[in-house]
Amino acid sequence: MRYGITGHQSLPPAVVHFAAEFWSRLLPRQSELCGVSSLADGADQLFAEHVLHAGGHLEVILPCEDYSLAFRTSTPRERFEELRHQARHVITLPYAKPSQEAFLAAGLIVVERCDHLFAIWDGQHSRGLGGTADVVAYAKARGREMTVLWPEGVTRL
Repeated sequence: MRYGITGHQSLPPAVVHFAAEFWSRLLPRQSELCGVSSLADGADQLFAEHVLHAGGHLEVILPCEDYSLAFRTSTPRERFEELRHQARHVITLPYAKPSQEAFLAAGLIVVERCDHLFAIWDGQHSRGLGGTADVVAYAKARGREMTVLWPEGVTRL
């Protein structure tokens, strides 16, 4: 089973805890576990770390050549580099630099390459092209199995 991830970059602690507990119950330690992610800050990196901790492997979809430029601070950039180096397979899309179009393309490919999509999503509209809501809409249109992870009553940062 190949699991993909889409989700917000800024996550309240309650959402991080909720998702981590869910994955711990659903995704037992297994070497066959494959996580498909673009390794964006927030939901993507959280999921990738969980997959590796569970003994699985990563398939990474990079939106562009200079994707590390998209990270505003050094901590998520360093986590991105660490996770990217641990990936079993990396696909880099043919965009020269970070853009909303590149992010959308990466999200759509994550959907295409997974059997089940996890969406850490508050149910609101995207704040720009390629946001979580856009990827969720595409997954729904494609009939992809999906689980939305967002505890009731929690507000997005």
